[in-house]
Amino acid sequence: QSARESADAIIINPAAYSFTSIAMVDAIKAFEGPVLEVHISNIHARDEHHRHSKISHAVTAVICGLGPYGYVAALRALAEMPKKA
Repeated sequence: QSARESADAIIINPAAYSFTSIAMVDAIKAFEGPVLEVHISNIHARDEHHRHSKISHAVTAVICGLGPYGYVAALRALAEMPKKA
């Protein structure tokens, strides 16, 4: 929540909170900038309970299955996104 004051964007790997945390969804919705959800593994290849992130509908984009390179991809994507005026 403190990111609202100083950050232009957020890159988050919510891990297990992806599937359980409504509070995290609310905190993300309070942020006005872009939020990228990153997962090292492909969550869509997991069991039924762990393939649908509750957080995904509140974020700007989701990157999964690229391993640690997902963080690099997120940074590159943010660099290419238009800035709000």
